[in-house]
Amino acid sequence: MPAGFTGRDEDLARLYPVLDPAAESDLPVVICAVSGLGGIGKTSLALCAAHRAVRDGWFPGGTLFVDFRGYDEDPVTADQAVVALLDGMGVRGADLPQTVAGQYGLYRRLLAEERRSMLLLLDNASDPAQVIPLIPGTDHHRVLVTSRDRLTELDAQLIDLDVLNAEDAADLVDRSLRLSDRSDDRATREPEAVSELATLCGHHPLALRIIAGMLRKRRHRSVASLVDELRGAEDRTAAVGLRPVFEAAYRQLPSEQARLLRLLALAPAAEVGSEMAAALADLSVDRTFALLEELAAAHLVTPAPTGADVRWRLHDLVRVFGVGVVKGDARLWEEGEAARERALEFYLRWAEAADDRLQWLPGMPKPERFADRTTALAWLDSERAGLAAAVQWAREERYANTAVRLSQCLSEYLNWRRSFDDWITVCGAAQEAAHRAGNQVNEAIAWNDLGIALRETGRAEEAIDAHTRARDLFQTVGDRPREAVAWNHLGGALRETGRAEEAIDAHTRARDLHEAEGDRHREATAWNNLGFALWEAGRTGEAIDARARARDLYQAVGDRRREAIAWNNLGATLCDTGRVEEAVEAYKKALEGYREFGDWYGTGNTLSNLALAHQDAARPTEARAHYLQSAAAYTRANAPTEAATAQSAADALT
Repeated sequence: MPAGFTGRDEDLARLYPVLDPAAESDLPVVICAVSGLGGIGKTSLALCAAHRAVRDGWFPGGTLFVDFRGYDEDPVTADQAVVALLDGMGVRGADLPQTVAGQYGLYRRLLAEERRSMLLLLDNASDPAQVIPLIPGTDHHRVLVTSRDRLTELDAQLIDLDVLNAEDAADLVDRSLRLSDRSDDRATREPEAVSELATLCGHHPLALRIIAGMLRKRRHRSVASLVDELRGAEDRTAAVGLRPVFEAAYRQLPSEQARLLRLLALAPAAEVGSEMAAALADLSVDRTFALLEELAAAHLVTPAPTGADVRWRLHDLVRVFGVGVVKGDARLWEEGEAARERALEFYLRWAEAADDRLQWLPGMPKPERFADRTTALAWLDSERAGLAAAVQWAREERYANTAVRLSQCLSEYLNWRRSFDDWITVCGAAQEAAHRAGNQVNEAIAWNDLGIALRETGRAEEAIDAHTRARDLFQTVGDRPREAVAWNHLGGALRETGRAEEAIDAHTRARDLHEAEGDRHREATAWNNLGFALWEAGRTGEAIDARARARDLYQAVGDRRREAIAWNNLGATLCDTGRVEEAVEAYKKALEGYREFGDWYGTGNTLSNLALAHQDAARPTEARAHYLQSAAAYTRANAPTEAATAQSAADALT
C-alpha cells in the first residue's frame, strides 16, 4: 500500500468489489477505469486496491503492471506494453516472438491458459487504443486502468476521483509529516494553519504531499510560515508543484477547449452555469456545452447537474493556472478582457430582468424571461456567488459603470434572501467605484443600499451615516424622489438608536416628498415606517392610523407583499392596545400575503406575533403551535437566531 495513503475509503469501497474475481458480471471481461485530474491519487488508489486484493488471495495467478506514461511526450504504445507484460509472465529473450502479431498471440494464449485469476493494472493511459489490445479474452481475469481522461469508449466501471475533503486533507499532511519523524506533531499543534494550507492546495493530494515534503525540510519552522509564503506566491500552482501537471494537460487540449478553459478561469466565480460559460466564450450554449463535456472528461472541469441545467466547477488551482496563462500573453489578455465584458453584460441583462420580476406590480410591463418570482429567485440563487463577485470588478475602471448597475439590481434580492454580508460587500464596491467616477447619483444609491444592509446587521450608527451621505448627495443633484427614499431609510436607522422623534420627522419628510411626486407606492412605505416611529414614541393611536393608511395605499397599487407587511404591523399595534381579536385577524391577512410570495422571514415574524396574541388571550396551546410554525419558517428563511428564539418560546409553553 502507498505510504501515507489516506482519505479514499468511499472510493475504495466502490472500487474493491468490482475487482472480486468471484463476483458476477454482465461484462465479458470486468474492467474498472479510475479517472481524475493529474496528481489526484488514481495510482495510489489502484495500488491500494491491488495490494488488498492480493492480501485477500483474489489473484493467485499474479498481477501485471504497466505505466503507459500517457501524458508524457513519448507515451508507451500497446505494442510496447505487450512486450513488458510478456516479460512479467516470464517470456523474454529467445522465447519472445519476433513479430508483433506473434507477441499478441502468445500473450492472449497465456492469459487464456492461466486458469488462476490475474489482475492487470494498466496505469496512466491517455488513449483507449493503448489499452484495448491488451484486454484479456477470458472473464476470470480483472483489468484496472487509471487515466486523467474518462475512458468512456471502454465497457468498464468508471470511477471518478475528486479532491480530498478538509478532514482527509489535514490527515494526509499529518501522516506525511509523521512518516519521516513520529514526533513531528505540527499538524495537531496548528490545526487552523493546516486547514488553510489544505485550502491553498485546493485539497489536491499531490500538492499536499509536495507541501508536506517542504514542511519536512523546514523541520523547525511553523506550518503558518509556509501558509504565509503560499499566500504571497505569484504562481501558487508552481509553489505547490502542480504547474507541470497542468501545463501538460493544457498542451494536449484542442484549441477550442484550451480557449474555453482559460476563459472559464476568468469567470467571477469558480462555478458557472452553461449560459455564463457560453457568454464568456461567445459561442452558442450547445457548442459550449459540448466543449465543457470534453473538458469534464479530461477532469479539468467538474459537472454538477442541477435539475434542468448543469453547472461547471473549476478546481481552484486549475483556475489559478488558467489566469496565469492569460496574464502571460498580451493577446490572450485582450481576449480575456473581452470575455469579462461579455460576462458582465450577461449578468446585468438577466439580473435586471430578475429584479424587475421581484418588484413587478400590476400594470407594469412583463419582465423578460422570468414568468414569476419563483423562477427569478431560482436564477438569482444559482448565480449569487458569481453576481456578487462580478460587482467586485467595479474596482476596475473599465467595468465600473456596468458593475455598479449590477449592484443596484441585486439589492432587492439580497435583502429578500437576508444575505446582508454579501450586500454590504456589493454596496461597498459600488460606492467606491461611483465615487472614483464622480457619479454622485450612483454613489448616493450605493450609500443608501449600504445603510439598509448595515442596519439589518445591527450597525445602526453606521447606517445613519450612510443614509445621511445618500440624502445629502441626492439633495446636491436635485433628485427629489430618491432624496425621499433616503429620508425614509434614515428614519428607520434613527429608530434603531432610540431617536424616535427624529425618526418621525424623517419619515414625515419622506411621506410629504413622495406625496408631492405622486408616488403612492413609496408614500405607502413612508406611512408604514412612520407608524413604527409613532408607536415607539408612544403615540399609538396615530400609529394605527398610519399603518392603516399604508395598508390602503398598498392595496390601491396592488402590492400584495407589502400589503402583508402593513397588515402585520397593524396587527402588532392593535395587539399593543389590547385589541387582540382584531390583531389576530390582521395577522391572518398578513400570513396570506407572505405565503403567497414565499416570504418565509415575514411568515416567521407574523406567526411569532400571532403566538404572542394567543398568549395574551390565554390560549397557550394555540400560542405554542404558532411558535413552532414560526421556528420552521425562520429556518427556511436562513434566520437561525430568530428560529431559536421562537423554538425557546414554544418550549417554555410545553
